Amino acid sequence: QVHLVESGGGSVEAGGSLRLSCAAIGYTAGSLCMIWFRQAPGKEREVVARIESDGRKIYAGSVKGRFTVSQDYDKMTLYLQMNSLKPEDTGTYVCAADPDRGWCRDRFEYWGQGIVVTVSS
Repeated sequence: QVHLVESGGGSVEAGGSLRLSCAAIGYTAGSLCMIWFRQAPGKEREVVARIESDGRKIYAGSVKGRFTVSQDYDKMTLYLQMNSLKPEDTGTYVCAADPDRGWCRDRFEYWGQGIVVTVSS
C-alpha cells in the first residue's frame, strides 16, 4: 500500500520561505510522476508545480520565479521550495503521484492528506 506523507507546512509572514516535502512510502514499482496542488479557502484546487517524465518542470504562473519543484528519485520524495511567499499563497497544499509510464497522465492514483500553509501580511 502506498502512502504520500507531506511535511514542512506552517505559518510564515509575507516574504518568508517554506519547504514542503512529499515522501512516497511503500512504492517500489519504478518511477513516479508527482505534482503539487493547492486549494485556497473558497477556491477550486489548482496545480502549483509538477515534473514531467522528461524532467521538465511546469509551474503555475502565479508562482513562477518564486517556487522551485524538485524530486529525489532515490528517496521517492518531491519537494517544493517556496520563497517570497504572499498571503495569496495561503491554502492547503496536496501532493499526488502516479506511476511513470514513460509519460505522465493528468490523473493521479495516490494522494496525500494535504498540509496547510498560512502566509500573513
